[in-house]
Amino acid sequence: MKKTFTLSLLALASAALAQEQLPAVTVQGRHANAPVSVGGFGDTPNARLPLQALRIDAERLSELGLDGLSALPLLDASISDSYNSLGYVAKFSVRGFEVDTRFNLRRDGLPINGETVLPLFNKAALEVLKGASGLQAGTSAPGGLINLITKRPDQQRLDLSLGWESHDSRSAAIDWSQRFGPQQTFGLRINASVAELDPWLHKAQGHSHGFALAADWRLSRDTLIEAEVETHHQSQPSQPGFSLLGGRLPSIHEVDRRRNLNDAAWRLPVVFDGDYASLRLQQRLNPDWLLTLHAGTQRARTDDRVAFPFGCSAEDNYSRYCADGSFDLYDFRSENERRDSDALRATVDGKLQFGGLQHQVRAELLHSRYQLRPQRQAYNWAGSGSVFGGGSSQADPSLTDENTLRDERSTELALSDQVQFGALELFAGLRHSRIEREAVRTDGSRATAYAQGFTTPWIGATWALTPQLRAYASAGQGIESEVIPNRSRYKNPGQALPALRSHQLEMGLKAGSQTVDWSIAAFEVRRPQWSDIGACSSAVGSCERKADGEARHRGIEAQADLKWQGGGLLASAMGLQARRQGAQDPTLNGKAPVNVPQLSLRLGLRQEVLQGLTLQTSLVHEGRRQVLPDNSLQIAGWTRMDLNARFQHTVGQQQWTWRAGVDNLFDHKAWKESPYTFGHSYLFPLAPRTWSAGLNIAL
Repeated sequence: MKKTFTLSLLALASAALAQEQLPAVTVQGRHANAPVSVGGFGDTPNARLPLQALRIDAERLSELGLDGLSALPLLDASISDSYNSLGYVAKFSVRGFEVDTRFNLRRDGLPINGETVLPLFNKAALEVLKGASGLQAGTSAPGGLINLITKRPDQQRLDLSLGWESHDSRSAAIDWSQRFGPQQTFGLRINASVAELDPWLHKAQGHSHGFALAADWRLSRDTLIEAEVETHHQSQPSQPGFSLLGGRLPSIHEVDRRRNLNDAAWRLPVVFDGDYASLRLQQRLNPDWLLTLHAGTQRARTDDRVAFPFGCSAEDNYSRYCADGSFDLYDFRSENERRDSDALRATVDGKLQFGGLQHQVRAELLHSRYQLRPQRQAYNWAGSGSVFGGGSSQADPSLTDENTLRDERSTELALSDQVQFGALELFAGLRHSRIEREAVRTDGSRATAYAQGFTTPWIGATWALTPQLRAYASAGQGIESEVIPNRSRYKNPGQALPALRSHQLEMGLKAGSQTVDWSIAAFEVRRPQWSDIGACSSAVGSCERKADGEARHRGIEAQADLKWQGGGLLASAMGLQARRQGAQDPTLNGKAPVNVPQLSLRLGLRQEVLQGLTLQTSLVHEGRRQVLPDNSLQIAGWTRMDLNARFQHTVGQQQWTWRAGVDNLFDHKAWKESPYTFGHSYLFPLAPRTWSAGLNIAL
């Protein structure tokens, strides 16, 4: 690291106890005392952390028949769809801020790139950290972090799974784990899956398959080595959005929501190929100190291809479709995109005495590298289509458009301290980051290169009002980095903007007992915005890009998990006020962001009605969303109800679990979301009534 610094933190006592040997290699269930590793404070239970985080175990996803990242918005009210297109990369917003697929995703704590399909067939859990994440990440959008926890070797198991979903998607998976040796020194786990994809959307058939192997070797009670590899392939046509028709918002009832606008005879599927491997060493240095060395590498290859509807040249309006439902159709192909990510992380966790008091501390050094290597791409006018069907088009795969090559390197040093003083527990940390980024077009033009360094602090506290109830407050920051394109239209081409520093304040209550876990939090996040000021024409120096005001998101979140004999209730809600302020253009101030609901509710009720038979109903509600940046149009709120039934019984020594479900039980029709991207307004429909069934056999 080119720059070092010294951290002097809290001088109070810690009651946190370090384990005397390495933790057992198990998959942990869902409860309030489970640690959330993405929180940045080691094995501290979620209930004690002064922040909001969510852990969803694989068992919970299986109960609901959910098998992809697209399930996240169904499970927590603070998470919403954000251009979540079938057959493409899953995208979300958290607390109204879009999760950046380049910087806001982790795998077992290591940074990965999310501009590819991230399968869940070998994942033990998903973790979501809500809010600014400067303590946990060098650069990231302030919505939060998503962390994928990989399945590791367990005790002996062999699970076989079969699944079906209407229209006619079918899947099969195997999960095998075994330990070997006289003291079960070695562990091995194999996960594999295969699926034929034929979803509710017309002309979206595809396929996927994946294989993963995880192994561990406990050399001694103090030394554990873990390794894993994964490979996955998916091929499927993607789903473009509908749009405004001229100046009006079309009714969901006047279009066929099952219609795939990417249905030209010459269209090709999007193909995602991904490989990942990691190696981790955990060494107990003494009863108080644990050293972890963790390296990971990701290789992703994408053929991004679509018959892409965009704008209306007949009306000279490229932000929506024509009033009669027609649109221009483009042949877009960006093939052989290669994204390579590597990360090396070293952490030391332990206890020390300082100022006569005991501290639980963590030091982390993380170095990561990312490289994007695309080829020239096609983006050519190919004809026309219509939301009502018809149109005429012809493929034009000519590579007429340049792409962008990127190289990014980051070195981060983080220190955190956690201490307890009676009923008060204090948390603090700093992360110093040094980033280097370079970009150039595939023809060698518009090159940019810059380096930045910055430090992001974080502090929080919890107060135990009773043994089951804690109040907390925290303040943190996050960083995003932006470079101005090296184009002649800008007065400051190729220059880096000052680091865009988000600020977050949060306070709330957390409670937990044998029968109920709940929390409520109020938060404010202020995120700097940038704008292009001036005419921004083709003339040299016609505009200037610079920081311009901020987005301020204020909200209240609440979650509850009630448990009783044979059943339970999961509920979450979020009310959000999100506004732009301080912009140089006064017409932007006071406007709500596009595609962000003001109110979201989630409710799940489960009950065992007969021995082995459990019924569950889920309710999802989202309020209205803005369609245009000027807030002149909105889509209405919507409510969806799902039902699931699960029946467990034994056949000899085998555990059989049958599942049947229906999503959108009442076949409610609505526009689900309204992303505004590439200067264009899009509308995605709520999926129609969808049936599913599955069988899991634990041998």
